[in-house]
Amino acid sequence: MNPTIKVIAPQGILDGTKATDFRSQIDRSVSNGAEIILVDFTDVTFMDSSGLGALVLALKTIRGAGLKMFLCSMNEQTRMLFELTSMDRVFEIFTDKEEFEQKFL
Repeated sequence: MNPTIKVIAPQGILDGTKATDFRSQIDRSVSNGAEIILVDFTDVTFMDSSGLGALVLALKTIRGAGLKMFLCSMNEQTRMLFELTSMDRVFEIFTDKEEFEQKFL
């Protein structure tokens, strides 16, 4: 039986102005029964520390509900932010959506 997977795909700049909307999407996904949440960064052009903070809060919410969260398709700037803050050790990051699907579908 496949788990219920919800893909959230933020767009543009993931910063403080978009963090509230992002958190709302996470909360709705948890409430609607998602077991795994995949955040697809394909269309994210830039992320700052506020965006990273929103992801950390989302991860705490998701883990607190006994669910899982994964990330995929980061550009070079976003990946560098994760590496510099060592968040690449906290989050499981896939190269792209296909790599994620190979593991879970």
